[in-house]
Amino acid sequence: MPETIRSLRLGVAGPVGTGKSSLIATICRALADDLRIGVITNDIYTDEDARFLRSAGVLDPERIRAVETGACPHTAIRDDITANLLAVEDLERDFAPLDLVLVESGGDNLTATFSPALIDAQLFVLDVAGGGDVARKGGPGIARADLLIVNKTDLAPYVGVDVPQMVADAVEARDGAPVLALSRTDAASVAELRTWLLDMLAHHRAGTHVPQDPGPMAPHFHADEDGGYVHSHDHDQDHEHTHAGTPATA
Repeated sequence: MPETIRSLRLGVAGPVGTGKSSLIATICRALADDLRIGVITNDIYTDEDARFLRSAGVLDPERIRAVETGACPHTAIRDDITANLLAVEDLERDFAPLDLVLVESGGDNLTATFSPALIDAQLFVLDVAGGGDVARKGGPGIARADLLIVNKTDLAPYVGVDVPQMVADAVEARDGAPVLALSRTDAASVAELRTWLLDMLAHHRAGTHVPQDPGPMAPHFHADEDGGYVHSHDHDQDHEHTHAGTPATA
């Protein structure tokens, strides 16, 4: 298949505080000598993540741009991707050719996933400080990302987390899909991440990687005065609100 000349667009999602921005800084440090990289950050009302990355000196500051979503973070990466798609395309045009564009989601929950119309592959980031049980809770972000990262493993002794068990739980939740235990202070794990990224880029250029649709948000519960209901975002079915005490049908 013919090689593509468009950059690999890689989404980075995960809950607040899991280290998405520091992960992007680590990726830039590991690959900036070999690849031409750009970054788009997302936040609701601020460009703080972009300013953090610029101050870290990991890239030319002009290659780091911010999108202020003004709404729920996952809306701008999955439901209405216009602002992000324009930002990515502008960055690719201004610094053509780019090899890799990293799109950082605003901090969200375990349902955060990117539209395949925006990105080609996605990372989902958990951290050990969030608790060793988080990985086995599953959800679209954990289950369907191309790579799940268990971040900040150097903190595990201080928060009482068994990293091998957390990784094993994550592998089970992902039906064997790849999981990487990572610390920015651990050169071996950073090297593993670098290898994975370069492999993904090679598949993208060769046209052998197909972006996966991560699907809708998982059904979730909304409380109200009647007790609450389960809400599904599955657009392939009629939306149904099932109230507490009855099985969810959507």
